[in-house]
Amino acid sequence: MLVIRRMDDGKRSYTAMFLPGEEPRVFPTSDQEHARILQIFKQDKPYDGVWNDFAEYRLGHDTLAPR
Repeated sequence: MLVIRRMDDGKRSYTAMFLPGEEPRVFPTSDQEHARILQIFKQDKPYDGVWNDFAEYRLGHDTLAPR
C-alpha cells in the first residue's frame, strides 16, 4: 500500500511517499504539485477498492471507520 502525506517544517512543504519495505521518499512540493500527486494516486475522493484518507477517516462522515 502506498501512503502519501503532506509535511511542513514551517519553512517549506513536502510530499512524503511511503511503501512497505522501502525508504520513505520525501521531496519539496508546492500545494498545487501535492494536489496533483494526490489526484494521480486517487486520493482526491473515495474510490471503490482504494484505501486512502477518505476510507480510513471516513471524510464526509460522522464517525471513524473501524480498523
